Amino acid sequence: MNILKEFLTNDKCSYLQNQHQTTYYKVIEECSTQQCQDFIERGYRRFGKMYFRPICSTCNECKSVKIDVDNFEFSKSQRRVIKKASNIKSYIQRPTISKTHLELFEKYHLNMKDKKGWEYTQSTPEAYYRSFVDSHNDFGYEVLYYDEDRLIGVDLIDILNDGISSIYFYYDPDYLKYSLGKLSLYNQILFAKRSKKKWIYLGYYVEDCPSLSYKSHYKPYLTLQGKPDIDQDYEWA
Repeated sequence: MNILKEFLTNDKCSYLQNQHQTTYYKVIEECSTQQCQDFIERGYRRFGKMYFRPICSTCNECKSVKIDVDNFEFSKSQRRVIKKASNIKSYIQRPTISKTHLELFEKYHLNMKDKKGWEYTQSTPEAYYRSFVDSHNDFGYEVLYYDEDRLIGVDLIDILNDGISSIYFYYDPDYLKYSLGKLSLYNQILFAKRSKKKWIYLGYYVEDCPSLSYKSHYKPYLTLQGKPDIDQDYEWA
């Protein structure tokens, strides 16, 4: 593992209004699957070479959660989502970048700006590459969702030794009837069950953040206790 640098930022909170967020970053050139898992197990997220987590001293609302795959059972409504999308095809491969990726990424975020008030900054090929393609090493993948030959969703994931870490999912808002966000997570769970993976690492659950509060619906799940350093033991409960 080659750590290029480490630093802190103190910015406007990404999840809660009128709050600031202190985030700790590690920039890592090369990382093994096990090393990536070690970070994820301790509450880090990964975008490209950036491994990061919030370390706010006065707030503990960002809680790392993971779904217990072995004990997860699909409800009737969840099975209906899977059945309804039976005509949607998916393919898994190493992360890539294309004009179609970028157009879909922009379309999704413009929709979220109008629908949910997300802050919007036009992406660039360089920024997309840094966040979702660079330094995927042996564990980074993308799952592409197609309606015939039309790309309608991209799910960025890391496949680790004992689970799948969800990085980011974006989709075509014209296909809301397929509940693509839910579908992508259900497919992760199905893949994990087939592959004998124990966990789906969902990242942060923040109760008062509408974009993240949905994660509590996927039970049973465990929550990381505290903020263990990379050389400390960790506990999920």
